[in-house]
Amino acid sequence: MILIRRLVLDVLSPHDPSVLELARLLAECGEHHVKVTVLEMDDQTETLQVEITGVDVDFDCIQTTIGEFGASLHSIDEVEVENQPEPVT
Repeated sequence: MILIRRLVLDVLSPHDPSVLELARLLAECGEHHVKVTVLEMDDQTETLQVEITGVDVDFDCIQTTIGEFGASLHSIDEVEVENQPEPVT
């Protein structure tokens, strides 16, 4: 089984709601550590670097949460995965 351990995403987000709220929502996608860094700001948007680490990051939930927040995923800049052998039953 391939597990996603870490993602670094480039996200464009409106100023409102705040990046704090986005980080909270992303953390609710699982047992994740979420770090959001504001890279650039203009009048209406912020360019964010979003780093998510966890045992098995749920990318579908992350992507859906970003979209529902009113933000857009520009790119996946880094990814770390791990191959975990399936348990023998």
